[in-house]
Amino acid sequence: MPKIVDHEARRRLIADALMRVAAEQGLEAVSLRHVATAAGVSAGMVQHYFRTKDEMMAFAIAVVSERGEARVGAAVAALGDNPPPRLMLRTMIAALLPLDEPSRADGRVALAFFAYATVRPEAAAALRPSTSQLVDFVASLLPGPGAADGAASLLALMEGLGLYLLGGQFTPVQALAVLDAQLDHLFS
Repeated sequence: MPKIVDHEARRRLIADALMRVAAEQGLEAVSLRHVATAAGVSAGMVQHYFRTKDEMMAFAIAVVSERGEARVGAAVAALGDNPPPRLMLRTMIAALLPLDEPSRADGRVALAFFAYATVRPEAAAALRPSTSQLVDFVASLLPGPGAADGAASLLALMEGLGLYLLGGQFTPVQALAVLDAQLDHLFS
């Protein structure tokens, strides 16, 4: 009787191994061989599911995005119905910032992917639609005629805070204080 294989579970196993390698050793350590070792599978199995490093990276960033969306969804749901826009934005951004170890691990992978995408236009192009949607959504929550610019600056601040948190220059308390100051400015 043929063995039943859960292909999606195997892809996730490999993607999780890729994310561990990238988070612990950096993107330069990501290879089919290193990922296979981390996943406890053969290099051939990795190659069966991901023909190239680009395919592995695209899948890993999709997993990181899903995890971020799940954190945001849970945090926003906890606010109840019709939260004020400022609270909604703070909650969303705080859920996306690398404030704890699981989100720090995802943040390291995302940072590695963004660095990877800077020299691969096709990888960068894959990020544009979701970035555009996020800017538009944030702008819809901001008051005033400069909402689009405010959204872009708020998201740029979020990315900068994420870098400072990952690099250890800011503590979570400092990062959230900076976020609150910017939100106060945007909502004043």
